[in-house]
Order: sequence, then C-alpha cells, then structure tokens
Amino acid sequence: MNKKILFVATVDYHFEAFHLPYFKMLKEEGWELHVAAKGDLDLPYCDKKFNIPIERSPYRLNNIRAYFILKRIIEENKYDLVHCHTPMGGVLARLAAINARKRGTKVLYTAHGFHFYKGAPIINWLLYYPIEKFLARYTDGLITINSEDYERAKTFKLAKDGKLFYVPGVGIDVERIKMIEVDKIQKRRELGIPENAFVLVSVGELIPRKNHSQVIKALSKIDIRSKNIYYLIVGKGILELKLKRLSQKLNIEDHVVFLGHRKDVIEILKASDVFVFPSKQEGLPRALMEAMACGLPVIATRIRGNVDLIEDSVNGLLIDIKGVVSFDKAIENMYNNKDLRSIIGKKNLEKISNFSISVICEHMKTIYNLYK
Repeated sequence: MNKKILFVATVDYHFEAFHLPYFKMLKEEGWELHVAAKGDLDLPYCDKKFNIPIERSPYRLNNIRAYFILKRIIEENKYDLVHCHTPMGGVLARLAAINARKRGTKVLYTAHGFHFYKGAPIINWLLYYPIEKFLARYTDGLITINSEDYERAKTFKLAKDGKLFYVPGVGIDVERIKMIEVDKIQKRRELGIPENAFVLVSVGELIPRKNHSQVIKALSKIDIRSKNIYYLIVGKGILELKLKRLSQKLNIEDHVVFLGHRKDVIEILKASDVFVFPSKQEGLPRALMEAMACGLPVIATRIRGNVDLIEDSVNGLLIDIKGVVSFDKAIENMYNNKDLRSIIGKKNLEKISNFSISVICEHMKTIYNLYK
C-alpha cells in the first residue's frame, strides 16, 4: 500500500515555483501525493488537490475556516506524512494535525526563512518567535535552508524523536542554466542597452525588502555616463513608480532600466556583467543562485542566506547595509577590475553545483525515507 503525503502552503504557486522536482521524485518513489493550498492551479504529479482559503496575514478570519477544512482533510485521508511550507501553511497544518499525530501521522515543516533573524524588527521577534517555538512541539521534522536559521532552531524543543535538518535551499536547475546560450550583443540590442556598456542587473520584486533604492542612490555617486554603466532591474511591485521617480530625481533615469516581469531572466543575466543583490532579508535567495549559475560576479548585502552562498572577496563582494563600504565603492571596484570579475564568476560556477536540484533531491529523498 502506497504511503500518503499531504503538502500544505498558503498558495499553490509556491509548489509550482519550487517543488515540482520533488513531487516527481516522490511519485517515482511510490508515494500518493495530495496538495492543500489556496489557488486552482492544475499541478502535475498530484493525485488530489484541495483549494482552501488560507491567507498570508495571520489576522485574516479566513484562516480559522482554513484550519477546520484542513483538519477535516487530514483526518479523513489518514496521511503518513504532512509536509507544510510558508508561515501560515506551517502554522495551520501543524495545529490541524495535532490529533492525527496521535494516530501516527508525522509532520515536517520547511522554514524558508524565519521572520525573526539578526536585524529583524522587534515586532517580528515578539510575534513570530514565540509561535514558532510553541509549534516546534508538534513538529516531527524541521527543515531549515540557511545556517542562521539552523543554529537558531537548535534551541527549539521538537516533538519526541523530532529531527532538525539543514538542506541548502530548494535547488536550481544548474545544468539547464548552463546550457542556455545567449548572444550577448544581440540581447543588449533587444533590451536597448549599448553593446559596450558595463551592465549591472538586479532581479526581485519592487518592494521595500528588496532595497533597490540603495543601488540607485549608489549609482548617483558614480559618473555612470562617462563609465557607460547601466542598471537593469527585473521585476514588478508596489515601488515601481517611486523608484522611477528616484532615478529621475537623481538625474540617472536614462541609465536605470525597469524591465518588469520577464520570462527570459537567465538570458538577461548572461547578457550582464555584474549581479547586484541589495536585499534586506532572505531565506536562501533563488535569484542570487541563478546569477551564480550564470557565472556572474556578485555584489550582495551581508545578510542571512546571502552569506551561505557568498564568501566576501572570494566569490563576491558583501556589503553591510549600514556599514562604511557602500555599493558605489563595490561597483567601482568591479568596474575597474576585470580580472576580479572573471575570478569571482568562475568561483560561483564551482560553488553553485552544491545547490543544484539533483543534490537537493538526494537530501530530500533521505529525509522522506525516514518517514516511509
């Protein structure tokens, strides 16, 4: 008889974006696979799909409804394993599975980045830390994806015989990325960028956490016109108009290009010279890993997740958000040192192999087999 697993998250596109390789692996290993999340995507490898009204905000009343629906689903289907993701998916699933655990169901939670971290707002610590510490007692397996979260999770008291795991992210398809060939000159023409420009690129939503304004302000301190420096921003979000106005105010709008949401991100990365990642908070950033897989040198903030991927002055330059060394100095350093860019790019191609989907799948297969 096949073992049954239920995946839970706030929204179903979380699974479409990050977990389909693991769904495929589980099906090949003989699991019956169900999914519960908000949304009506037709997910492959899924035997049964439940559209439940989970909301991201912990203050939405719909989450009470979602809890009771999820509790009924778990009790009716008698799962061997419930694997939950995202903050609200993790909270509701672990509460809904309390009775099922007494009958043998095991519960895994993957923390894709705790909301409490070094430098986090105090409200995050007051709200999320006690909740996570409390729910640990109903968690048979806790998966962390970066070293800071792993060390903090060691202080939690998990369920009896509960296990703490470190798995370096959800993985990226390194081989596919390496195989994508790009005519750099043609791609730059397509993007409206001079062929001989020095091109910086960032990928991420235009939201406060991604901190794009810091790079725009840094560029205003550099003579980007004489240096022929262009900054590409891939992504959409609530700050788009504000960031455009900032670049206009600083008189660099003709060298800051907003590309919006794109399906050719890898091609854009391969047509660029340096990846810039000014984020204030991450779990283990996929965008940064994809840039590494493209062989790009990196300038990034010294934050959780980034430091798991980048060693300062070895395979990138790390910037303290409130430190003395700023993005403008790091950009000029990269601009002036072609050899440094080449060395860092090659180091990233070497390091990223440890974060490939094939490697992470082996980690996850080992974990799932503990509960099979």
